[in-house]
Amino acid sequence: MPTLSPREILDRLVAFPSVSRDTNLPLVDWVQEYLGSHGIASTRVPSPCGTKAHLYAHVGPAIDGGILLSGHSDVVPVDGQAWETDPWTVTERDGRLYGRGTCDMKGFDALAIAALVEGARRPLTRPLQLALSYDEEVGCMAVADLVRAMVDALPKAAAVIVGEPSMMKVVTGHKGGIALHCHVRGFEVHSSLQPYGVSAIMEGARLIQWANDRNAENAARPPNPLAVGFDPHFTTAHVGLIEGGTAHNITAKDCRFVLGFRVVPGEDPAAWEAAARAEAARIAALMQAVRPEAGIDVTVAFAAPALSPETDGVAEALARRLTGDNASHVVSYGTEGGQFQALGGYSTVVCGPGDIAQAHQPNEYLELAQFQDGWRFMQGILDELSR
Repeated sequence: MPTLSPREILDRLVAFPSVSRDTNLPLVDWVQEYLGSHGIASTRVPSPCGTKAHLYAHVGPAIDGGILLSGHSDVVPVDGQAWETDPWTVTERDGRLYGRGTCDMKGFDALAIAALVEGARRPLTRPLQLALSYDEEVGCMAVADLVRAMVDALPKAAAVIVGEPSMMKVVTGHKGGIALHCHVRGFEVHSSLQPYGVSAIMEGARLIQWANDRNAENAARPPNPLAVGFDPHFTTAHVGLIEGGTAHNITAKDCRFVLGFRVVPGEDPAAWEAAARAEAARIAALMQAVRPEAGIDVTVAFAAPALSPETDGVAEALARRLTGDNASHVVSYGTEGGQFQALGGYSTVVCGPGDIAQAHQPNEYLELAQFQDGWRFMQGILDELSR
């Protein structure tokens, strides 16, 4: 294939409707073919079901100390959104690049792929690596397989740049997350006989109130040293959707909701899971005292570690040197950076083009100026690796 510009690569990537619920294999096929046409070998890490795949690649000498560029291939749906342009075609208008994923985060992916191809032609003294994942938008869990595969197969990079939209600011920390599917199982009776039944909705409300109480307690405590700078500065619990019941005059047989935690660095998501499970068990015991078949089932929907600010982090120093950004930035949303840091032991920061406020929005766009800043950043990385 001819060498494509970053913008041309972005056009190709956006044209693949790689929504998380669907396959990303056509996109991976194209990336692998494009890299291969420029002499770059790449490796897939298939999903357990075989309908998706991660991809990683390496150019330059086979030594430690390189730079790893991390992006995800999946995007969120456009269903029900009022788009003014075709979401699967990049439309340039008024200095903006419109299209699903232009900001989150195929803009960075395009830049990283273009940098890899240019890096293959340069006399690099240290390697440049690419990690392209699937299912970031549904919990940041799948990337764990990619991290493990790269640790086993490739020289260890000195720095990981996760290109989530940060307006090219250097983000050194973000919250972790864990979400628990809660199925409250009640026992139906006529509501006039409520004491002899178990309302799954009303018992589920006890667990939700427990989450409210934890929020109040956490807000009242001073932040731990790693959480200073976060807004809010504490771990939060949240239920955004609940369903259950049959009729207003029947105690609810079932109630389902997801209890999620946004966990600050310095706290363990597993500890919050254990606390929620303990409270669910306490409530279930009270339910079973009325009807032994009642109970609460708790399963993990997803879990992703926080990204903790590093002391003298190599990735932070690199990104600050290339961007000139010396301010402190931490965010409450999660990325795959926590997995690279926790599982792979990589020095990691988040730094990419675009505004997170555009992520998942109808008429999603990436400012052309941000895309250009991202390409200058990639040129700086290549220069760094050529010294």
